[in-house]
Amino acid sequence: MIDELRKNIETEISMLREIASYAARYDSAADDEKKLLDGAINSIVEGMRIINDNTLALLKDISVAKKLPSGKDKKLELVKYRGLGSGLEVVLHSKDKAKFLKELNISDNFMRKIKLRDIEEQDKFTEFKASRGYLKLANRLFLSAASKIVRKGSFRNLGESLRKANMEILFESYVAMIYLTVLIAFVVAFFAGLFFTFFSTIPVWPFLELRTSGYLAAASKLILLPIAIPILTFLAIYYYPSTEKKSLGTRIDQELPFAVIHMSAITGAGIEPTEIFRIIGLSRDYPFLRKEIRKVLNQINLYGYDLTTALNNAAKTAPSEKLAELFAGLSVTITSGANLSEYFEKRAESLLLSYRLEREKYTRLVETFLDIYISIVIAAPMVFLLMIVMMAISGLNVGFGPTQLSIMAVGIIAVLNVIFLVFLQIKQPAY
Repeated sequence: MIDELRKNIETEISMLREIASYAARYDSAADDEKKLLDGAINSIVEGMRIINDNTLALLKDISVAKKLPSGKDKKLELVKYRGLGSGLEVVLHSKDKAKFLKELNISDNFMRKIKLRDIEEQDKFTEFKASRGYLKLANRLFLSAASKIVRKGSFRNLGESLRKANMEILFESYVAMIYLTVLIAFVVAFFAGLFFTFFSTIPVWPFLELRTSGYLAAASKLILLPIAIPILTFLAIYYYPSTEKKSLGTRIDQELPFAVIHMSAITGAGIEPTEIFRIIGLSRDYPFLRKEIRKVLNQINLYGYDLTTALNNAAKTAPSEKLAELFAGLSVTITSGANLSEYFEKRAESLLLSYRLEREKYTRLVETFLDIYISIVIAAPMVFLLMIVMMAISGLNVGFGPTQLSIMAVGIIAVLNVIFLVFLQIKQPAY
């Protein structure tokens, strides 16, 4: 009985370690993950309760004198279980075996769901690798020229936009890519202008018709296209990081009020500021904000900066002005020794007010566009169709038949519906 008792105690110790590992994960888990952890912990606790009941029975059976067997003795059985973790060996009575295995299976099912969720939502960390493909060609041709112009202080706003947009590309490499893309656009535009200079409009592809007159007007395309297309290409690539930064900042602003409320609740529990950022950075509730929070943690853990310096540095590269103000205000609050909980509460109130105003603004915008939609897409086609009927009755000829006009009306209505839907989808807040 001593050996069986030792196995039960060792099994309970390993189960306690498993509960401790789940509890350590519980604080930084999302709400749905907490439910899974609760289920797993409860199942393990039930399993330990079964072992305890059997351990008491084993202790009663331990005596100096060997007991005579009786028909009422309960049969003991060695139960082996190998789940997601290490294997377990425990001595139980036969009637408790099925219940014990059921509880362990329930715990393993909960943990299997958590692991599958981790695999699905796992962050894709990418290492910095050597440039390849198009970027490698751009570096080979224009990297030296791009480095020279960057050192002179040109494209300063572009470099700031690249950092704030979290784009994984070096500043000099991006400038080199701009050079190569503009060069390709110039070559393509030149040959396109040359083509339209000697060939007239293509009536039916692939039949081409040589131009017999109007060479002077056609030659203007040879001059305008190589100028206009490269300029448009340069502007599109130059302002692309700025648009990405704006989009990222909008998403962060939508997550920020709820994150600050979360921070305020954590601060009220007396947790130190660095731990607050760790909890928010590990949370999956704020997918865009936590990337900026991790910048603060990286500067503390990797570069050895103190919290106020890390906050000031992160404020300079934050894509959201509200987030930059939050970081700067936190730095001042920590440095001055003011009450951090009060700061979070007041900041949460102001951000929630701004959030409500944005929602009301969107609601009013939808109401305005609803009136426009009713006027253009519903009332106007009815008037148009009535005019078609009146024109058909009076015998007026406008160059289109009633069928053609009806098809045009249906096409215009469809296009207007798509435009309204796209606009509302763009303006709709994420929360």
